[in-house]
Amino acid sequence: MHPIAHNLILNTDSYKASHWLQYPPGTQAGFFYLESRGGEYERTLFFGLQAILKDYLATPITAAMIAEAAEFWAAHGEPFNAEGWRHILTQHGGRLPLRIRAVAEGTVVPTHQALMTLESTDERCCWLPSYLETLLLRVWYPITVATVSWHVKQVIGEFLARTCDNPATELAFKLHDFGARGVSSAESAAL
Repeated sequence: MHPIAHNLILNTDSYKASHWLQYPPGTQAGFFYLESRGGEYERTLFFGLQAILKDYLATPITAAMIAEAAEFWAAHGEPFNAEGWRHILTQHGGRLPLRIRAVAEGTVVPTHQALMTLESTDERCCWLPSYLETLLLRVWYPITVATVSWHVKQVIGEFLARTCDNPATELAFKLHDFGARGVSSAESAAL
């Protein structure tokens, strides 16, 4: 089994291991957000966060995870914030002191609007939202698949309204998404 499959601390980009050292002394908070900066469409369908939360963030950090991560980062020559992770273990029972706010899954949001925000709820863990950014940004693929499918469904709906006696009944059967085939992961298969 790959280490990141069971250890959240390893589920990040390698350069994130040293970010905690880059915060100015006395930093107590950070606020991060996710938005669609635009592209082909002016609206985005938000989808995929719940799978990430349940599959990766619902499991508390353990001493064994911290030890494994310390060994891993040392082997890669990266500094590791073992003290910060031990603080999470002892002060929060391994639960992440993190507040994630997001629009509801399935919500269509105009581009350039926040889809999700992240912030630490413990001033000693201001580094945590940035550390988890790699994992949480994996929501982009499901969002992309869901957004494209939603826009295609809108076009189908417009043509059904012009050509069909009962468009509302027919619409559910007109978009056959085969997006679960050949994708990189189960999380990628948005619809």
